[in-house]
Amino acid sequence: MRRRQAAPVCSDHRIDLLQGAGEFFDALIRDMDAALSDIQFETYIFDCTGAGSRVAEAFIRAAQRGVRVHVAVDGVGCMGGLPSPWPERLAEAGVQWQVYSAPGRFGLLWPKRWRRLHRKLCVIDGCVLYCGGINVLDDFHDPNHGALQAPRFDFAVRVVGSLVAEASDTMEQLWWRMRAVRDARRHRLGDALADLRAASAARVAAAHEARQPQGMRAMLVLRDNVRHRSRIEQAYLRAIGTARHEIIIANAYFMPGAKLRRALVLAARRGVRVRLLLQGRYEYFMQYHAARPVYGVLLEAGVEIHEYSPSFLHAKVAVVDAEGEHPWATVGSSNLDPLSMLLAREANVVVEDAAFAQDLRGRLVHAMAHAGEQLGPACYAGRPLRQRLLDRVAFALMRAALWVTGHRY
Repeated sequence: MRRRQAAPVCSDHRIDLLQGAGEFFDALIRDMDAALSDIQFETYIFDCTGAGSRVAEAFIRAAQRGVRVHVAVDGVGCMGGLPSPWPERLAEAGVQWQVYSAPGRFGLLWPKRWRRLHRKLCVIDGCVLYCGGINVLDDFHDPNHGALQAPRFDFAVRVVGSLVAEASDTMEQLWWRMRAVRDARRHRLGDALADLRAASAARVAAAHEARQPQGMRAMLVLRDNVRHRSRIEQAYLRAIGTARHEIIIANAYFMPGAKLRRALVLAARRGVRVRLLLQGRYEYFMQYHAARPVYGVLLEAGVEIHEYSPSFLHAKVAVVDAEGEHPWATVGSSNLDPLSMLLAREANVVVEDAAFAQDLRGRLVHAMAHAGEQLGPACYAGRPLRQRLLDRVAFALMRAALWVTGHRY
C-alpha cells in the first residue's frame, strides 16, 4: 500500500542533512558568498553572539556586491533587536530587515500576538533551499542560560530541486504582505536578473551533482493560519498511521494533541517500535512541565521515551520505517505542541528516500544510546510530588491558554 500524501511529492531533489549550527552555518555561508541575485531569509531567533555573527557578516558581504538581501525575523524571538553596531552595519550595506508581528504595547497579553514566525528558511538565487530547526544562534550559547558545555542538538537540510520555488514564493509573499502589498509577484526582481538566477542555479546544481544522488522524493509542508492550518500535523498522522516497523521522533517541545497521541498509542499496540527522543534538560517552565502529563499513556502503550540532557535538544525531526519499503523522514521547524500545531508559521521538508532516512535514523539512534536516558514507567510514576504538581499546573495553564485562543487540541 503506497503512502498517501497531502501534496505532490516530486522526485527531482538532492538533499543534504546538516547537524548543528556548525555544519549549517558552513554550508549556508558558502552558498550566500556565491549568491548572484538574491537571498531570502527567515528565522525566529537572530543572535550575533559567537558564530551567529558569521551569518550577519555574510549578509553584509552579499548586499555590498549588489545582491538583494531580505531578512525577516520574529518579533518575540528577536525581542529587543540586535545590539549596536549590527543594525547600522546591516542597513549601511543595504540589507533589508523586517520584524514579524512585534509584540507592541500590550506584549503577548493579546492572544493574536501568539501567532509567531517560527519557520527557519533560506532561499539563495531561487535555486537552493535551507530548512530546519536551527536559528541564527551559536550552538554553545543560549540567550537565557548563557554558555553551554555541549552543542545544541538540531538539524537542517540543504535542498536543490523543484520545491525550492514553492519556498521562495511563500517567503516572497510573506515579505510583501508585511509591507502591506497585495501582489507579491510584481515586486520580484526584474528580467535583468533572470539570466543571473538561471546561471547560478545551473552552477549550484552542477557543483552539487557529483556529491549527491538524484531523484530524491521530497515535498515542502507549510503551516499557517489561513490555507495550511493542519498540513504538518496531517503529514505526521499519515506517516504514523501507515508505519509498519519503527517510528523515531526527536522533538524539543513535545505536547501532542489527542490525535497524535492516539496515533502513537495505536502504532505501539500494533507492534511498531515507537521511540521518542525528548528534552531532558530544563529550559522553560511551560514546555518542560506541561509535556510530562502526556507521557503516562504513551509509556503504558509501550512507547519508549528517551530524555536528552547533555545540552538543549532543539530538533524537530522524525523517521518512519527507514529500512522498510516506504521510508519517510521529516526535518523542519515544527514542534509537536500547541504553539506550532495551532498558531505559528512553520515549515518542514518531508523526504521519502532510504539513504536519507537511514542517515537521520542513525544519528538519532546514536543520540539515544549515548546521550539519552530512558524514562521507564516505574521512574515516571515515582516522580516527586512537587514535580507532579508542577506538571499538572503547567498542563492546566496550557489548556487554559488554548481555551482563550478558541482552539481545541
